[in-house]
Amino acid sequence: MNKLSWLLVSGLAVWSVNVTANNQPQSTLSIERIFQSPSLQGASQKKLKVSPDGKRVTFLQAKESDYERLDLWEYDIKSAKTQLLFDSDDLSSGPEVLSDEEKARRERLRLSGSGIVSYQWSNDASALLFPLAGDAYYYLLGDKKAQQLLQTPEFETDIKLSPKGNYLSFVRNQDLYIKHIKSGKETRLTHDGNGPIKNAMAEFVAQEEMGRMTGYWWSPDEKHIAFTQIDESPVEQITRSEIYADSIKMIKQRYPSAGTNNVLIKLAVLDLASLQKNWVDLGDEQDIYLARVNWMKDSTKLTYQVQDRSQQYLALKAFDLSSKKQSTLLEEKSNTWVNLNKDLRFLNDKQHFIWASEKDGYKHLYLHKNNGELVRQLTKGDWVVDEVEAIDQKNKVIYFTGRADTPTQSHLYKVGFDGAAITKITKRSGFHKISFSQDASVYVDNFSTTNTPQQVSLHQAQGKQLTWLSENKIDDNHPLKPYQANWIKPTIASFNTQDGTEIFYRLYKPAKIEGKHPVIVYLYGGPGAQVVKDSWGGNRGLLMQYWANKGYVVFSIDNRGSEARGKAFEDPIYKKMGSVEVADQIEGVKFLHSLPYVDPSRIGVHGHSYGGYMSLMAMFKASDYFKAGVAGAPVTDWGLYDTHYTERFMGHPKTDKGAYAAASVFPYAKDLKGDLLIYHGMADDNVLFTNSTKLYKHLQDLAIPFESMDYPGKKHSIRGKNTGIHLYKTITNFFDKHLGME
Repeated sequence: MNKLSWLLVSGLAVWSVNVTANNQPQSTLSIERIFQSPSLQGASQKKLKVSPDGKRVTFLQAKESDYERLDLWEYDIKSAKTQLLFDSDDLSSGPEVLSDEEKARRERLRLSGSGIVSYQWSNDASALLFPLAGDAYYYLLGDKKAQQLLQTPEFETDIKLSPKGNYLSFVRNQDLYIKHIKSGKETRLTHDGNGPIKNAMAEFVAQEEMGRMTGYWWSPDEKHIAFTQIDESPVEQITRSEIYADSIKMIKQRYPSAGTNNVLIKLAVLDLASLQKNWVDLGDEQDIYLARVNWMKDSTKLTYQVQDRSQQYLALKAFDLSSKKQSTLLEEKSNTWVNLNKDLRFLNDKQHFIWASEKDGYKHLYLHKNNGELVRQLTKGDWVVDEVEAIDQKNKVIYFTGRADTPTQSHLYKVGFDGAAITKITKRSGFHKISFSQDASVYVDNFSTTNTPQQVSLHQAQGKQLTWLSENKIDDNHPLKPYQANWIKPTIASFNTQDGTEIFYRLYKPAKIEGKHPVIVYLYGGPGAQVVKDSWGGNRGLLMQYWANKGYVVFSIDNRGSEARGKAFEDPIYKKMGSVEVADQIEGVKFLHSLPYVDPSRIGVHGHSYGGYMSLMAMFKASDYFKAGVAGAPVTDWGLYDTHYTERFMGHPKTDKGAYAAASVFPYAKDLKGDLLIYHGMADDNVLFTNSTKLYKHLQDLAIPFESMDYPGKKHSIRGKNTGIHLYKTITNFFDKHLGME
C-alpha cells in the first residue's frame, strides 16, 4: 500500500456508447457505462516516452474493443505519423498466466491490463525491449518484426536492457541472469536463490512502501552489476487464506507486520568479466532499510541510500570499487520521519549531483559536489517540487514539475545550476505529467483537468507546442460528448479551519438544486496521497459525476497529513493517525453545514484503503456528523500492517504502544450510531483480509449491526470490469438507501 495509495478499479476509465431504440446516444450516465469499451475519456496513452534521440514518441494504448488489452504504438516526429508498432494479440494468443511473483509485482506497481504493459528504449535509441506473458521481445529499429529473446517455461521478471544495449538481464527462480543479445549466450550470475534467499529481487516493503521495484543495477559501462540478496527467514511467516469462488488457498506469506523482523539484506557488486562478487559493508546494524542504489557516471563508485529502522535518519553513501572504501556523502535527519524520493541525479561532468531534500520544510533541489559538499540550494519557497523531469547538461538547466502556483495543480518549471531564477513553462491550468527526451530538447505533456480527459502534446523544451499527439477534443465523435449536457464541473477552492489551517476542497454541486441535498464525502486522508487536485479522475471521477447527477453533493478535502503541502502539513499525524485527520474532516463537514443546499442530517462518508480506515474512524469517532459510511479494504489495527509504512508514522509498537491503541478502530467501534458497509478483497495480500474479519467479529460481539460485501479472489485494488460495476452499484445502493435517495 505504497503511501496507502489506491485506485478503485486501477487503470483507465473506459466506456462505450449506450444507444436507445432510435440509435441515438443516451445522455444519462450509468455505472455500467463506466466499465464499457471504448473509453469515455477518449484516446488514452500510457507509458509515454520520448526516444533517447528525440525522434519518436512511444506509448501503450488500449484496444478500442478491449480497454484492458494494451498494444505498443509510436509517433514519428519528422513524418508526423502515428502507427501501431506491435499488436499484443499477434505476439501472444490466449490468456496470460502470470506467476505469483509477477502478480505481486504488478499489484505493487499498480499495473493493470494485459498484453504489453511495459517497455524500455535502449540508450542509443536503436532498439526496444518489452516483456510479454513472462517472455521478452526485442525490436531493432528497421527490422520487420520483433525477436523473441526469452521463450521459457519459467516466468522471468524485472527484465531490462543493459546501458549499452548489449545484454538482456532478468530474474528467474530467484537468481539473476544475463543474456548476450547478438550471440544468444545466457549466463547465470547467482546460484543460491532458493527458499528465503532471493537474489536481485526487491523485498515486499521495498516494492510496496519505498517505491524500489528492482534489486539490481547495471553500471553505465556494463562492466558490473550491483544486486541485493535478501534473506526472508527472520520475517514472520503468516498463513492467510485466499478465498476464491470455488476454492480456498492457504498461502504462506512472509509479512513483516509492524514491530516484527524485516528481511536481512546484503548488497554486492559483481564483476562481469571475472564473475567475482564484492560485498558492500552496510555496517554492524542489520536492522536497516536499503532504499536506493545508484551508480555515479564514471562507473567506479556505487552509491546507496540507507535508512535506520525509525526512518528518522537517511544517509547517502558511496562505495569505491577500486579501494573498497566507503564515504558518507549526505545525511538527512528528522524528529518525525524522512520522506524518500527518486530525484538523485549525477551530472555528466562527473563532479556534481542534484539532490532533493525537505530540510527547509519543503521538498526542494540542491546542487552538491560528488564528495557531498553543498554548492547551493537551487529552488526555495513555501511550495514543493514534485520531481526532476530532465537535466540539460550542456546548458546547465534542470526541468522539474512542482506546485509553485497552487498545491492543486502540477506545472513544469526550469531552473539553472546557478539557482538564480525559476521559470514556469506550462501555461494551462491543470495537471501536467511530463516525459522528456534524453537530451532535454523536447518533451511530451500529458495534460488533464477534472473536466478535461488526457490530452497529449509534444513541445520544445522552452514550452512551444510542436504538435498534438492526441488532442482528444470532446467533439461530436468523442464518446464523452453525449454526457456533456449534464456534466457538472466541480469547484476547487479552500477554507480555513478554526486554528487557521488552509484546507483545499473539491465540491460537486447538483445542477438542479431542490431543497436540501444529501452529501457523499469521498476521502483518503493518509500520507503520501492527494485527493483534491485539478486532474482527470478516471473511473472514480466519473462515479462522482454519476452521484452528482443523481442529486448528491460530492465533497472531498485534503486534511493535514496529505502530500504536496510541505512537511509541516504532514507532520501532525506523527503517532496520531486517525485523530488529526478526523478533526479536519469534521471541519470539512462544518463547512458543508454552511451551504444552504446541504442537508446536515444526510452526510455519508466513503474511502478505500487508508480512506477505508478513515471512513471507519469517521463513523466511530464522529457519528454526530456522518449518518452512513462505506469502508473499503480498511486497516483496522496498525499492528496488522507492514513495518516500513506503519513505523514511519506511528513509531515502534513496543515503545509507542499507547499511540497504536489510540489509532486502532476497535476502541471506538462501540460508538457507532449510523449505518456502515465494509467491503474487502478476500485475497488481499497488502491490507490483509484479517483487518476486516477482526472488525466483523468485534462488531458482532458488540451486537452492532453492519453490512459487508467481500470479493472472492480479489486483491487490494479489486479490479475487473463486472466486479467494478458490482462494487460501484453496491456503494451507491447503500447510500441511496441510508441517505434517502431511493
